[in-house]
Amino acid sequence: MESVALVVEVGSVLLTLAGMAYAAIALLGARSFEREARTADVPGFMRDFAPGVSVLKPVRGVDARMYAGFVSHCVQQYAGEFELLFGVSDATDPAVAEVERLRGEFPEVAIRLVACPRRLGANGKVSNLAQMVEHARFEHLVVNDSDIRVSPKYLQRVMAGFEGEGTPVGLVTAPYIGRAERGLWARLESLGIATDFFAGVLSARWLEGELRFGLGSTLAVTKTALAGIGGFAALADQLADDYELGARLSAAGYRVVLAHEVVETTVPAYTLRGFCEHQLRWSRSTRDSRRWGYLGLGVTYCLPWALAVVVASGGALWSWSLLSVAALLRVAVALQVGVGVLRDGQVLRDLWLLPLRDGFGLFFWAWSYADDTVVWRGERFRLRGGRLHAVRSG
Repeated sequence: MESVALVVEVGSVLLTLAGMAYAAIALLGARSFEREARTADVPGFMRDFAPGVSVLKPVRGVDARMYAGFVSHCVQQYAGEFELLFGVSDATDPAVAEVERLRGEFPEVAIRLVACPRRLGANGKVSNLAQMVEHARFEHLVVNDSDIRVSPKYLQRVMAGFEGEGTPVGLVTAPYIGRAERGLWARLESLGIATDFFAGVLSARWLEGELRFGLGSTLAVTKTALAGIGGFAALADQLADDYELGARLSAAGYRVVLAHEVVETTVPAYTLRGFCEHQLRWSRSTRDSRRWGYLGLGVTYCLPWALAVVVASGGALWSWSLLSVAALLRVAVALQVGVGVLRDGQVLRDLWLLPLRDGFGLFFWAWSYADDTVVWRGERFRLRGGRLHAVRSG
């Protein structure tokens, strides 16, 4: 038993040290991104590039803050032309009435409703996008979800990502925060987005020297680049379509740029079951999309591993010292990324929830390897190589 305890103790120490090293990398990644953001905010920087933009928003149902997100796209301070296209697969969808309401409130904005009757694959959103592209007037496309809320400079900052010399830019994507409606589970997910998920994005960007995937909060792409990888139709069975779009464009020789514009999405008031299903879907889609990187994700949770060291060592004084250093680094990442980069005030409110959030994060990481099933919009699928396969009942 003593030898087993020693193995557990040594293993936990090594994992804690690895997690602390990862925290240092996340801090470096955040500092690098912040330095670039200061350059991008210089008055007059990249303001002359203002191509026409078609904003594509697939919609289904009515979300809590959806209409406010629609409105934020209509008040853009953008020098070029832009249009808003809303895609629905069912003409009776309640979102149709919200689009008509938006048309009435902003008659000066080009707003169109696009019927998307065909189902091209398991991913209904991507099926809609493939049909919406046919109606887009402009070469530059911006895709985001129905509940995304943006600043008046959103299009200006996203389009600036296409400027510059060298390797052509195929995709511009954007950071985001999750605005929690209410409840513990929503707050834990929002905290995870700001202090865990996006810290991982910045770490990957810093380690690899560039971003090689997209974030669903914003996918800005040209029709030319999109056609070169088979269009949206080629992604119609992919769960992590945002990731895959960026990965395929990167593999095709294009650059993926992270815009200096933070957008906002809504995190619903989950039940415990809904929270678990969403976290597992997220974890398993990432596992399938980025297998080696995801395998290493387990060592990034320095707080749970440091707590394991305290238990395995019988509460030795040195183990408490290690836990203190790990906690300081974890809080530093949360503040640097969540508050410093993303400007998410919820992080300060929920900072005390970090140990619980990280405990759940490690748990879902381990559980994601137990099965290939995901639940999405009430339907069950098996995830194989990133592709969705419907699970037949009975």
